[in-house]
Amino acid sequence: MNTFVDDLQRTVFLSTYPPKRIVSLVPSQTELLYELGLTEQVVGITKFCVHPHNWRKEKTLVGGTKQVHYDKIKALEPDLIIANKEENTQEIVQKCSDIAPVYVTEVQSIDDAFRMMLNIGELVDRQVAAQNLKMQVEKDFEEHKGMFSGSILYFIWQEPYMVTGADTFVNAVLSHFGLTNLACTLSGRYPTLTHDEVKSLNPQYIFLPSEPYPFKEKHAQQMQTMAPHSKILLVDGEMFSWYGSRMKYTCSYMKSILKQSLV
Repeated sequence: MNTFVDDLQRTVFLSTYPPKRIVSLVPSQTELLYELGLTEQVVGITKFCVHPHNWRKEKTLVGGTKQVHYDKIKALEPDLIIANKEENTQEIVQKCSDIAPVYVTEVQSIDDAFRMMLNIGELVDRQVAAQNLKMQVEKDFEEHKGMFSGSILYFIWQEPYMVTGADTFVNAVLSHFGLTNLACTLSGRYPTLTHDEVKSLNPQYIFLPSEPYPFKEKHAQQMQTMAPHSKILLVDGEMFSWYGSRMKYTCSYMKSILKQSLV
């Protein structure tokens, strides 16, 4: 079957199936393609596709997730481009569609992530590997469901301070492990907070991730003055926002965070 329907309900026809030359514009899905054994097929990735590390030297870097070099993508002669609704812009999808078929994913929940794994597996003719990965991650997540408790704010930016709200994959992960995201009561998927609002919300936990904003120890110290009663933790952002094969490591990472939070 050469015709697929992506998460935006767009019909995607692949003239070459399985695809032999793939460009990925989504870091977490680039890693998924590696997990599915597509080292030879993936020819182009973004500068933010840091896993696997060696691909940054072996593959053509076509730009970032918001700005790409269309000439580089075209020169690669791809027969499939993989994008994501949140990671990439509508303009990128439209312009890349003039070069090759573009399959767009949308992941806002853990179930969405499982579905995406299977859909990508079918798209690239790696159904068995995708099913095995999905079953492994699903079992691990189910065994560790609700391991945490307490309220939380998960920051993604500062100046202005922005947090992750409802209808996001990060919130789905936090909720799965038993944390109550206080930002879900606010409007928007990524609400902006003032110093006073952070203090008044008074979360039990504040997570400062390594991406998209690279929070450091100095930021944690600043945050502690705003929220003196909160447990401030610097965390690996990939473990909360990368849907796909990175989820294999999420549960063990969450266990380490739980131990750290009890110190």
